[in-house]
Amino acid sequence: MTDEIRFEHISMEFPGVLANDDISLSIRNGEVFALVGENGAGKSTLMNILYGINTPTAGNLYVRGEKVTDFSPKAAIDRGIGMVHQHFMLVPSFTVAQNIVLGREPKNAGVLFDNKKAEKLTRELVKEYGLEVDPSAEVRDISVGLQQRVEILKTLYRGADILILDEPTAVLTPQETDELFEVIRRIVREKEMTVIIITHKLYEVMAISDRVGVMRQGKLVGVENTCDVDEKKLASMMVGRPVLFDHLEKTGTPGDVAIEVDDLYVADNRGLPAVRGVSLSVRKGEVLGIAAIEGNGQSELLEAITGMRKINRGHVTVCGTDATGKTPGEIRALGLSHVPEDRLSTGVDKVASVSDNLLVGKQKEKRFNLFGFHQRRSTVDRYAEELYEKFDIRGAGIHTEVGSMSGGNMQKVVVAREFSFDTPVLVISQPTRGVDIGAMEFFHTRIIEQRNAGAAILLSSADLDEVFRLSDRIITLYEGKITGEFKADEITKEEIGLYMTGTGEGAKA
Repeated sequence: MTDEIRFEHISMEFPGVLANDDISLSIRNGEVFALVGENGAGKSTLMNILYGINTPTAGNLYVRGEKVTDFSPKAAIDRGIGMVHQHFMLVPSFTVAQNIVLGREPKNAGVLFDNKKAEKLTRELVKEYGLEVDPSAEVRDISVGLQQRVEILKTLYRGADILILDEPTAVLTPQETDELFEVIRRIVREKEMTVIIITHKLYEVMAISDRVGVMRQGKLVGVENTCDVDEKKLASMMVGRPVLFDHLEKTGTPGDVAIEVDDLYVADNRGLPAVRGVSLSVRKGEVLGIAAIEGNGQSELLEAITGMRKINRGHVTVCGTDATGKTPGEIRALGLSHVPEDRLSTGVDKVASVSDNLLVGKQKEKRFNLFGFHQRRSTVDRYAEELYEKFDIRGAGIHTEVGSMSGGNMQKVVVAREFSFDTPVLVISQPTRGVDIGAMEFFHTRIIEQRNAGAAILLSSADLDEVFRLSDRIITLYEGKITGEFKADEITKEEIGLYMTGTGEGAKA
């Protein structure tokens, strides 16, 4: 294999941040190359240089032996480089074909958009690359997995033979992931394309890549043949220490029911049905995990249970008390803590300090208050320092504005605050979204500690590995309905994937 891409001593500096630090790396023609690293390691920045979004501060980039001097996405596309971003850039009201040809539309008589030709070109691409999708379907009506195919076809239509995929499986079921990997293997084998995958899912690195590059704190710490490493070694390279995901010991026996949901109906923000007749229970000393593709009612379900969303019909009981229609504060008083899905909008006050964010919900306690109106700052700061250390929050200290911190440390502030209430019930949504592998290990350990101490935990996560790793039982949701319930050790991820799409054996209608 020859070098398709060569980075020579590349550095990329933003104000106050050295995102890429003297990186030299070669990527070969016709290989699948995985790029892994913690958040902030610099992997996306490096790929943005290749795609022309960033111009490096120092160093040189060569593509097929030619030195790159013009850095722009248009120039990159002209060189045959395409990038599929984690958040798709499609027009929902356009058809598949219209999205694929957008910007390079076929014209009728050189003037009017030729829709028939656009669909013909799309069908030819579908046949050539084996990415089955209906050219005439509107994007808003197709699944997330099919939308990703449209994004890939869009880059291929522009002539890409170097394809960058940023977290390509983040919203896919196991079946869709397998299908994507089969397509990648085929286009690399038959078209001699080069595919670069940015990911944090190490088992996927092992499944699809030929070689893997590991980044840490802006530096490239190593490039390995995938067949010569395992997940543990890669995780240790990423973090700089051993990572022990397989040491989560669940102890104890489930106790009394602490959360009960009966025939719940909830609408989404548009007033459309989002949760349709859901009934479930969670016992003390167990984790009930929710496995669902995003947008199938899991967010609305958890918001309804925690008082953040109106319940149209049905009942929620927390620790034996009817919580239906109560406010979030009233439900918290029943013994429920909540790690919300969106830490920025509902988890933290970005302009407040770490200390003040950690105090929320306890600010009226006597130990933090003098005469009910004067805050005991020294007591507050000591309390904040204890949580800061216990939950390994990293930053400039407890007086730092939370909004200036990394996503992982922001999440640690939320988890530290909610876990400190020591409530019998925890509702946790997307606990490790956007955090690195070291913080992920930390959160998982804390969740299992709470479960072993007798907490009833309802967990929703888009990461199916996380659901399996932490849950005692798993329910699947599809279009707002429960389609299956299983013990975590009695079903595979592939089987769960069928129930997540409503096609599992015996799935409820």
